[in-house]
Order: sequence, then structure tokens, then C-alpha cells
Amino acid sequence: MSPLSHSLTGVGKYHRGSLAGVAEIANGRHEIIPFAPTSPQGLRAIPLALGGIPVQPRLVFLPFAHHWRMAWSRLGRPPLERFLGRFDVLHFTDWMFPPQAGGLRSTMIHDAVPIRFPQWTTRRTRSMHGAKYRNAARSCDVVFANSRYTAEDARALLGISEARIRVAHPGVDSIFRPDGVRADLGRPYILTVATLEPRKNLDTLVRAYQLLGGDHALAVAGGEGWGEQPELDVDGVIRLGFVADERLAELYRGADVFVYPSRFEGFGIPILEAMASGVPVVASAHPSMDEACGDAAVRADPDSPEELAGAIERALRARDDLVPRGREHARRFTWAAVGSIFLEAWGA
Repeated sequence: MSPLSHSLTGVGKYHRGSLAGVAEIANGRHEIIPFAPTSPQGLRAIPLALGGIPVQPRLVFLPFAHHWRMAWSRLGRPPLERFLGRFDVLHFTDWMFPPQAGGLRSTMIHDAVPIRFPQWTTRRTRSMHGAKYRNAARSCDVVFANSRYTAEDARALLGISEARIRVAHPGVDSIFRPDGVRADLGRPYILTVATLEPRKNLDTLVRAYQLLGGDHALAVAGGEGWGEQPELDVDGVIRLGFVADERLAELYRGADVFVYPSRFEGFGIPILEAMASGVPVVASAHPSMDEACGDAAVRADPDSPEELAGAIERALRARDDLVPRGREHARRFTWAAVGSIFLEAWGA
């Protein structure tokens, strides 16, 4: 549960949502223990993130927790049973791969960015995830992927056999729905949601926005990431920074169109969130987002400002068609379904 110690973006949302789904489907039949060696920040943030889920986390305070987690994972001892006692299944997350003495071993792969596109990740991310991928390929009985696209990457790039892989698409949190408060930014706006990093391709979106003209602002929600930052000091661009889900839901509902120009994703959770909120969606044409989009989004070449601008104009005109199609598509993705897939794969 260590990823829940930070602001919840895609990976953190998946961890929380999948745990909620497992707890819902298990319905008290199994003991579920969220465990994390964590920092003082995690001691505060993780219980808050797990609010409303009927589980009792076991958190161990460690100064410099990230370094201890990685050292423990790479050293391969002592086994986790030393801290938790015997268990039937260990499912580990993105930030550690602890040793175990017995029981089924399971993990989740959200994307293969560090292998496919190392230039779009930091050295720390490449080191951390590379070690995890190797461990998963060697030791895990079950490997979950958040899309069929990522599952194929896990098979082709990591050598994980198809028999060990299960696809568990993300769900959509209930807060993302059409009814409710709509954000008012003082003028009509186009919305995008992304951590500010090269892969999210916001520079191309800003250039597309400048081609549009008209009365719309471009609202950019997302915390600072790494690497070369997009140029957002442009007339009409409203930089919002990281926003929590309550505010994000209001922003989706108030937007005239949502645009997701990322060059590559494991899945693309914001696409579903926007659709569930009743917003027409424009998304990158990269096939890694096909499953998130279905047939309910307008697609565009992420490297073409002209094509992206044209797609935004089409989505604005086709709102009455896109919104119901998007809502119907998003309804197919639930955390309860994820919980069922996890529990079936674990034999529980």
C-alpha cells in the first residue's frame, strides 16, 4: 500500500480501487491486510486513502522508507511472514517486492513505460521497476495487467507466460458522475488532466489550443512531474496544479470537452472518469488507450497539433452523441469486477 502515501494519481487510484473491490466481493469471507513499511507521511496518508474500506492496515514506520523497502526486496530476506505470520496470498504493489516463505505470489503491472520508453522515465523509476519486473517474471504465480495491451507487453517484453497473466481493467469511482456541482472558471473551458512530464504531451495540446481560437480556456489539472516542463504561460491556459478527486469531479462536469493527448499509457483512467462525468472525450490515437476509449472518444495523432485541434472541434460539435456513448462505455468498468478477477485468480 506504499503508493497510497502520496497524492493519488493513476497507480494510487488503482491500488485503492482494487482493494475496495476485493473487500466488497470477499464480503468478510477472507482476512485482508494492507501492509506497508512507510514514512511519517505514509502513516498519515494511507489510513485516509483507505477510508470507507473495511480493512485494518498494518503500517510499520521506517525512516528513509523507500530505501529500506528496496533493500529488503533485493536482499530477499527476511520473509514477510516474520512480520505478518502465515498468509495464503501476497499481492505486492509498485514500490516493493518483499520476500515470502510460502503462499501464492501475485503482483500488478500498470505499464511497460520503463522498458518501452526509458527516455520517458527517471533513473530511479527505471531501476525500481526494472527490478520489480524481473522479480515478477521469475517468481510470481499470478501477474495482473490493467489492459490487454499491457498484458501483451508483459508477455512479449518480460517473458511472462500467458497462463500467469490476468487482465483486470480499472474501475470508475462513484464520485465521477454527471450530476453534482460543476466547476466555474469564469469562461467555457477545455480540460486536461496529467502529471507534468514529457510522456503526457501537453506541449502539443497547448499548440493545438492556440490553433482553435474562440472563447474557451484550457484548464490543466496535474501536479509537477519531472523532466522538461510544458510551456503553460500562454494566454488562455489556466494551470490548476494537483486537484483531489472531489474538485476533479467538478472540473470534469464543468468542462465542454476533455482532452487526453498522452503518447503512451498502460490504460488511461482519466478517459473513463471524464466519460462517466458526462463529458465528450478527445484522446490520443495510440493503441495503448483503445480499451479505455472504446468507440466513445474522438481520437487524434498525439504528435499533430492540427489533428488534435480538429478532433477537439469535432468533439464539441458531437457532444450530444459522445456523452451518452461515453457514459454507457464507462459503466462497464467497476472495481467490484476487479475484485472478482483478483479473488478468482487467487483461488479465494
